[in-house]
Amino acid sequence: QVQLVESGGGLVQAGDSLRLSCAASGGRFTAYAFGWFRQASGKDRELVAVISRSGASIDYAESVKGRFTISRDNFKDTVYLQMDTLKPEDTATYYCTATVADLPYLWRDSRRFTYWGQGTQVTVSS
Repeated sequence: QVQLVESGGGLVQAGDSLRLSCAASGGRFTAYAFGWFRQASGKDRELVAVISRSGASIDYAESVKGRFTISRDNFKDTVYLQMDTLKPEDTATYYCTATVADLPYLWRDSRRFTYWGQGTQVTVSS
């Protein structure tokens, strides 16, 4: 059983940056690919970014490409999401998630992700 705890959310202004962290425990960190999804009020949950077990493969939503960067530290069992040039439309609850699926084409289906954190709120004011 993998436990995921997110941190780093907050209230910022448009154009600012935030870094989200996801600390994992209870499992072998390198056995999982990790992702970030987000859900805005009244909208469906959507994939933001996913990183493979080794870190060699990464996938981003088109809406965040060039602004967000996902990374992982396999020594600290932590996944990060660096978010730059934030926009009001990035406002959402951000969830960290883990999957044993290590192929990018599988990541678009959120049902592939087994473990989920509680989420951290990101609010971007205009």
